[in-house]
Amino acid sequence: MLFKRKIYEKLVQWKNTSHGKTALLIEGARRVGKSTVAAEFAKNEYRSYLLLDFSKAGVQVKNIFRNHLDNLDVFYQLLQVQTGVRLERGKSLLIFDEVQCFPRAREAVKAIVADGRYSVLETGSLISIREHVSNIVIPSEEQSLCMYPMDFEEFLTACGEEVLLEYIKDCFNRKIPLEDSLHRKAMLLIEQYMIVGGMPQSVAAYLDNGLDFYAADQAKRSILDLYGKDIMKAERRYRTKVAAIFEQIPGFLSKHEKTVVLNEIEKNARYSGLADAFFWLQDAMIANLCLLCRDPNVGLALNEDSTQLKCYLGDSGLLLSHTFSPKEIQDAELYKKLLNGTLAINQGMFFENLVGQMLRANGHELYFYTHYSPEKHRNDIEIDFLLSNGRKTDFRILPVEVKSSKNYKTASLAEFRKRFKKRISGSVVIHPKNLKEEDGILYIPVYMAFLLR
Repeated sequence: MLFKRKIYEKLVQWKNTSHGKTALLIEGARRVGKSTVAAEFAKNEYRSYLLLDFSKAGVQVKNIFRNHLDNLDVFYQLLQVQTGVRLERGKSLLIFDEVQCFPRAREAVKAIVADGRYSVLETGSLISIREHVSNIVIPSEEQSLCMYPMDFEEFLTACGEEVLLEYIKDCFNRKIPLEDSLHRKAMLLIEQYMIVGGMPQSVAAYLDNGLDFYAADQAKRSILDLYGKDIMKAERRYRTKVAAIFEQIPGFLSKHEKTVVLNEIEKNARYSGLADAFFWLQDAMIANLCLLCRDPNVGLALNEDSTQLKCYLGDSGLLLSHTFSPKEIQDAELYKKLLNGTLAINQGMFFENLVGQMLRANGHELYFYTHYSPEKHRNDIEIDFLLSNGRKTDFRILPVEVKSSKNYKTASLAEFRKRFKKRISGSVVIHPKNLKEEDGILYIPVYMAFLLR
């Protein structure tokens, strides 16, 4: 099943503006649909295309890169003979799929772009990991573009709910609530999305089998197994640490603070000893890291504290399958409780992970804020997400609180607004209820989180 992906428009824009003078690299986690969208784009927008999957490419193809880049006439001739694809000057696309598996091909981009005969599109994951960039020169002629799991907008489109999608956007722009029955429908759909997630394989299994959560779960478990195998290919010096963090993500998120407890990963652990492992998970786009910002007055990145962080899974559907065993998933009560909001464990972890996923897909770096009160011996202010306007002058922040239940308090947000009122451009509470504005706070239903750009 082919899905409409928003990244396709960006590929068309690249083609129309680069005119073959730069290559484009699509980065993303495994199984987010990079290869599918690249092939579909090539099929629709070029006269012919040559796709080389370097996770499967044999020695003969690799030797063409090793031995013939000094003579591009021979290089292209051998590629066409080897693949049976005829290339046309100025009208064909070369796709280097899973290029991290053969860094030599990535280095070859410089010569291919300079030659100008054909355009180059790369796809890859774990692109920045040291073992994938050692001994090669990263081409300056390469643009990069991140691809994430299907967001809620793409999920609604896949479900044939384009009319509802436009209505949600219109209500958000006008800051008015949805009609009650449509609000309930949208809430059901976002809960379904939270369970299924945005991995195309999972969404296809769900839709092709009559909205079957169990079919989606099987697809998600195959992806989780793939991630586990990828982790076992990481460098030995931090492999076990990556595996330990990955396995414990649900446990960290189930705690009230949702922050990573380093000692639970490794006894007497320090962040410096785990930094490479966290970097690996983030670079693989398996996880979304959310760092503590200690002083939002002077910029988020300038005051980040990487020793305190939250670690969300990159896809909410994968988090659900990662949290519960197959036996628990087979219990129909689990899905019932999730859809009814009556799950015994911390349902807030799934909502917060979902919002983090949606914000990250919109290009936001993830930060949170806490303030410890010595008098109270606890954190008296906790803000789930801090978004910025990205400006160095007239810097403004938007605090975002995520509430999974209909009954909640906003004392932390009120205190935060009081402390940082000169820097705040607004305040947002994401909750299960309909949209409203009150006392300078915008309350939006969770299905509108993807509109926070």
